[in-house]
Amino acid sequence: MSKTNLWAGLNDAAQAELTSRDYKVRSFTQRVAEMGVEAGELAAIDSRKPDAKKIWIPGVEIFSRQVRPQRHRGIFGEFARRDEGILARIGFWPKQWATARMFAGSAKGFHIHPPSIPSGTTAQKWLHRLFITESGKYSLRCYDDEQWDVMFFVQGRAEMILRDVRAGLPLRTMRFFVDGDNHRGQNNVGVVVPPGVAHAIRVEGSEDVIMVYGTSVIFHPEFEGRIASEIETAPLPESWQKFLDQSGKQEKKK
Repeated sequence: MSKTNLWAGLNDAAQAELTSRDYKVRSFTQRVAEMGVEAGELAAIDSRKPDAKKIWIPGVEIFSRQVRPQRHRGIFGEFARRDEGILARIGFWPKQWATARMFAGSAKGFHIHPPSIPSGTTAQKWLHRLFITESGKYSLRCYDDEQWDVMFFVQGRAEMILRDVRAGLPLRTMRFFVDGDNHRGQNNVGVVVPPGVAHAIRVEGSEDVIMVYGTSVIFHPEFEGRIASEIETAPLPESWQKFLDQSGKQEKKK
């Protein structure tokens, strides 16, 4: 074996196309934004803490769920309790519940819902107030006028990618892996997605994914926006990376 060129045994065309997998250890911040982390790692973090704010998309909530085995029968999983936990703290209880099944090998997204901006102010000022300067004042949120989602996974494994594209807020990406109830463990979580945060989901592995999700308003077709959603019909998600790569261009302009 040549010490100067490990690949001397390949023809020139193959050598020109050759790449190597990057095994460098990345920080948790980099993994959340780029490669993805286990949902349970995020559920263990208090998003209100200062050290979490550099990676967290404001308004997103990821919380652990109780999934209990019932021997010789199956499992029993709780979604959320109206008067307890994170949904109670933020004052969000869905007006509509729905279910979705995603076939193995399929993906959805990016989906996005429009934020409601009160008259007499700008989107930048309102969203900065709502999620930065007065982020703990949940009574300001317009749950009745915009679509918030809370998602639960009851079967299979899925990858979620969240991308914040709200006016005036930092461009951030959160990428993580969620397990359904039939894979009981730390990755059984609920996920709250605010309006203005683009979200994509794709199935991990060969098992169908079944979701249950609640929304703050009843279904309105005009609230269902799409960004780079060709994955739902195209074989390869080329536009996903193009959408995510916009962050680098935005940073260079600053």
